[in-house]
Amino acid sequence: MKSNLLGQKLKELRKAKSYTQDYVASALGVVRQTYANYESGIRKPGYDTLFKLSGILGISMDDLSQLTVEVDRDVYYDAPGPSQSTEDVREFLEYFNNPANMKRFRNFSNLERELFYYFEKISEEDRKEVVAITKMKAHKNR
Repeated sequence: MKSNLLGQKLKELRKAKSYTQDYVASALGVVRQTYANYESGIRKPGYDTLFKLSGILGISMDDLSQLTVEVDRDVYYDAPGPSQSTEDVREFLEYFNNPANMKRFRNFSNLERELFYYFEKISEEDRKEVVAITKMKAHKNR
């Protein structure tokens, strides 16, 4: 039981937020089976994945990675409120799961989608700055 405390906690936190395995897997950028393997203890998530999970589940990295306390099932635990990164992921997924946007960005990589999503959220002045920086980097890499 102790050997899969992380997987148990991931499942508990996911259910407390009413998230499906598909939702969390999509937010992580992995297939559902990979995430299911984290919960079952078949696979252990790496540091980057733990960092993403902490944002999605609204728990600190320290609490998520150390998890040394068994949960008393007779005690009610309040799930933490959504963090800003959780809200960002939720908005991002809603944006790209919109059928109009799915069609529009179907040939984009995940990185290109993320860049475009945030690009649309910034001011015109900031957009010009991003383009100028991108041009500089492109010329530097020639």
